[in-house]
Amino acid sequence: MIFRAETDEQIQATFPVMHQLRPHLTADGYVALVRELMTERGYRLAALRDDTHEVRAVAGYHFDRMLYCDRLLLLDDFVTDERVRSRGFGARLLAWLRDEARAAGCTEIHLLSNVQRAGAHRFYFREGFSINGYFFRAVL
Repeated sequence: MIFRAETDEQIQATFPVMHQLRPHLTADGYVALVRELMTERGYRLAALRDDTHEVRAVAGYHFDRMLYCDRLLLLDDFVTDERVRSRGFGARLLAWLRDEARAAGCTEIHLLSNVQRAGAHRFYFREGFSINGYFFRAVL
């Protein structure tokens, strides 16, 4: 079952999986940070539960608009529980996100993925994503 995490309890339930992608986050501050992003950026959090009701995949995303492509869904965070990867959970959540994007009038989905995440990149290529540019970063 895929759901939007909107209550504090639902948001907190996504933490163990999100923490695998974002290990700097703490359980104590997670809900407050997600709530802040929801308010400031329109951040949304979706999760997939398996038949045992365990959260197995999590996606943090928001909608945006760019001059070069119009409306898009920007996938800020996307992770499948490392204990159950390659079982279709990520693909199911991504299919749900595609439907969400189409329903919102988006023409594209964008995501950023750190260069060391080779396994994730193989998944994204299989799912029809391509590398279309470079992401530059300067730490201040």
